[in-house]
Amino acid sequence: MLHPDLLEAARSLSDRIVALRRAIHAEPELGLHTPLTMAKVRAALAHLPLEWREGPSTTGQVAILRGARAGAAGHGRVLLRGDMDALPMDEHTGLPFASTIPGRMHACGHDTHTAMLVGAAEILAARQGELAGEVMFMFQPGEEGYHGARFMLDDGLLDPLPDAAFALHIMPNAPHGVIGGRAGPLLAAADQFDIVVTGRGGHASMPHDTRDPVPAACAIVSAIQAMVTRRFNAADAVVATVTQINAGTAHNVIADFATLRGTLRSLSPGHRAQLHALLREVASHTAQAHGVEAEVTITEGFPVTICDARAVTLGAEVTRATLGEQAWRDLPAPIMGAEDFAYVLEKVPGAMFFLGVAQEGEDWRQCCAIHSPRMHVDEAAMPSGTAILAGCALQFLQRGFA
Repeated sequence: MLHPDLLEAARSLSDRIVALRRAIHAEPELGLHTPLTMAKVRAALAHLPLEWREGPSTTGQVAILRGARAGAAGHGRVLLRGDMDALPMDEHTGLPFASTIPGRMHACGHDTHTAMLVGAAEILAARQGELAGEVMFMFQPGEEGYHGARFMLDDGLLDPLPDAAFALHIMPNAPHGVIGGRAGPLLAAADQFDIVVTGRGGHASMPHDTRDPVPAACAIVSAIQAMVTRRFNAADAVVATVTQINAGTAHNVIADFATLRGTLRSLSPGHRAQLHALLREVASHTAQAHGVEAEVTITEGFPVTICDARAVTLGAEVTRATLGEQAWRDLPAPIMGAEDFAYVLEKVPGAMFFLGVAQEGEDWRQCCAIHSPRMHVDEAAMPSGTAILAGCALQFLQRGFA
């Protein structure tokens, strides 16, 4: 049976959850090392009966709550995850608890994720006597491109692996208090590409004596767009976006080389591999047609975030039972953003869900999205997230993926 009082319990913690979120928001940290944030978490949970693990690669830690009925009939071990790092950008919200560190901002909601996970730990610790299993609380830095989840896995902090894993991500431009999810691909794999087009420079008035890399670079951009639309099935989306093109130093000089940089997004391992191979092929052949050369470097980022259908069903059941039928929404399509919780979901069946935190009553379509310097969160939605995280853990330990 689900606990019908989960939302009430989360609301009773609201002041503490919000205060922690604001404290983290005011002191954002970047990358794999977030010691100030981790210290705030440890202080907030110091009174609970948790066992802590830490590793050499990051300041991330895993707290373990062992149920009093851990040896009884149950479903083993469940993981709940919250990320902690911020983004390298200035904040322009005007909030009284805005970032106090120039060039850093919690613009992706990781401050809320961490605070909601702390709240879930409080709720579950209060029910320790009922738990037939263990809950792992994964406080993870380095989500914003630093592969923090992979490092924590490699450090053995999740060994032995849990039997299920869940995470929440806030969405400031989604309806207040609504939980969204989908089975299968939820978020894309994200890779970076760099292309160096090398020719032979010279005087701009005598292009016939050179091998100009600029026209070739421009042709490669167009060829990449055609590659996406003509070589891939639109039902299994891929994205290839050139975001930077640079060449030359003066108006009358043809450069020796030009550089292109961009991002690759894909929703399946097969398309990811095909996209890499075709990018190299298109760049090389287009360059050859212009009498120059192209060298392609692809830096792999996060894999595809794939949600287990059973975990999504569990999350939907918990949401409807805890927040009401109207609170759950099946997402019709994946989102082409990326998320390093994917590393956990490669090894453990589970799911990530989105929590709408637009201001209640406002047109959520007009709200600033994540990664905006003006992003706002309606903190009144945070207890809902705390309740859902706790509910997913309780439901799994009681019934598994039944």
